[in-house]
Order: sequence, then structure tokens, then C-alpha cells
Amino acid sequence: EVQLAESGGALVQAGGSLKLSCVASGFTFDDYVFAWFRQVPGKEREGVSSISLNDGTAYYADSMKARFTISSDNAKNTVYLQMNNLKPEDTAVYYCAAGPYITAMTLRAPRPDEYDYWGRGTQVTVSS
Repeated sequence: EVQLAESGGALVQAGGSLKLSCVASGFTFDDYVFAWFRQVPGKEREGVSSISLNDGTAYYADSMKARFTISSDNAKNTVYLQMNNLKPEDTAVYYCAAGPYITAMTLRAPRPDEYDYWGRGTQVTVSS
């Protein structure tokens, strides 16, 4: 059974940091692209960052480029999202997703319909 399990969400003050984790099981980890999306009520799911475990390339949305870092530990089947200098507008439910690699997939914003597997999400709340 394929499973993605996120953790690490919390309430943090503006300017603080959090590290989200996504543990994957049930499929061949290295063959996939992993992405982090976030969503607030009433808005569409937004692609935050993605990483190809095949070639190591990564994508970041412009507003996160200088603050967030995506990484992976293939031995632990885990993808991370380090978030620094958090802002109130980063408040959202953060979802981990995995999908099969498509050429140039990490050169553009991740698209939800390209990802087959999803976690249940973890809440990040940033207070001002």
C-alpha cells in the first residue's frame, strides 16, 4: 500500500522556522518526483516546491525561493521542506505528493494532476 505521511507542522511566530517531513512507503522512492503543495480554505492548492530524486533538480515558487529548502534522504524514504523566516501568509495545510518523473517536471511549478500519491497534510500556522 502506497502511503505518504507528513509531519512537522506547528504554530510558530513570524520569522521562525519549521521543518516538514514526508515519509513514503509502498513504492520505489527513487523513481519519483516529490512535491510540497499548500492550501488555505477557499483557494486552490498551490505548488511550493518539488524535487526529482532521479536527477536532484528542484523547483521553488518565487515567494519561497530564498526561504524554503527541499531535500531528501533516500535511505529513509523521506523528503523534507525546511522553511525559514516564516510569514503569516505561509499559513496553510501543507501536503506532500509524489508522481512519476516527467521531463522538465522540476523546471516549472508542480501541477496537482501530475501527482498520483498524496499525504493527508500537516497544518502550519504562522502568527504575526
